[in-house]
Amino acid sequence: MRRFPAARPALAATTPLVSALAATALFLTGCGTTPADGGRTGADGTPAALPSGTPIDDPGKDGVRVVSLSLPPAPPSSSPSPSPSRPYAVHADPLPTALAGAGSSAAYEVVNKGPVALTYTVVITFTNEDGGAMDNQRVTVRDVAPGKTVRGTVQAQAFTPRVTGAKVTTVTKVPASEAPAEAGTCPASGIRIGADDGDAAMGLRVVGLRLDNCGTRDYTVEGYPLLELLDSRREPVDGVRILHGSGEITTGLGPDEPPRRVTLRPGESATAALAWRNTTESGTPVNVPYVRVRAKAGADPVTVTPRLDLGTTGKLGVTPWKKAGQPAASGGSQPGS
Repeated sequence: MRRFPAARPALAATTPLVSALAATALFLTGCGTTPADGGRTGADGTPAALPSGTPIDDPGKDGVRVVSLSLPPAPPSSSPSPSPSRPYAVHADPLPTALAGAGSSAAYEVVNKGPVALTYTVVITFTNEDGGAMDNQRVTVRDVAPGKTVRGTVQAQAFTPRVTGAKVTTVTKVPASEAPAEAGTCPASGIRIGADDGDAAMGLRVVGLRLDNCGTRDYTVEGYPLLELLDSRREPVDGVRILHGSGEITTGLGPDEPPRRVTLRPGESATAALAWRNTTESGTPVNVPYVRVRAKAGADPVTVTPRLDLGTTGKLGVTPWKKAGQPAASGGSQPGS
């Protein structure tokens, strides 16, 4: 039998190298990885906890930016258990990866560089490691004085998957004196005006306006809301006709009704609607981020942010005030007294 005397020394020489490589591999596996955007993932690819207040790089918009991000611990991975009837291990279903984002929060700051106090409405988007949007959270920051900085924190909704970043995506800001009143509060005027999130279908857009009498006296309106269309700098927008009625825009809101005198007792409300199409043909599309609304002549203005994408139609229809819950009138009805 032939012998190979060199074989044993060669094996002995390689043993320390193999052990060193194995130790290095174990060390790297235990550390996990750190993406370039500052998020951390474990060995199974799920986010690990970020220390509270980990800075992130968000350029922000209009004086608003995300300054830091905190992520919750990653959900525990399941361990295999032997099957009594099968020769291989059975893995329990892991916890939903959506749980990985529960409790994610972003700290933001708002800096008012303007000459008047402003109320900001901000949308902060939580993102995954690829930059995809996982969750949008809206926050309102009221009465930020000129030159002041206000800081706060917003939390992602539960069951948001794989959050690793956050950024400011939308900012609207209106003079604090014209901001819609906060829910549950009543302005000194005794009336509260707001706009809903709107509805869109087949190019048709409809946004509802609501007028609440939150005061202690009756309040009467007659006719249509008075509107001023404003651009991103809150300057008047030219070239758009404001139509009384929605019939030129759509028949979907029913026949145009004549304006009526509407008296609201304390606690009662009236509604109106804005309707338009976002058709774009020749010309420059018109976008209107702000609409200044007065319930009637002489009333205090309230600036709402329905973001009208009017395309090149040059038309916006507005329906008259109607008491909330009032049935639609027939086409031949006459104005009431």
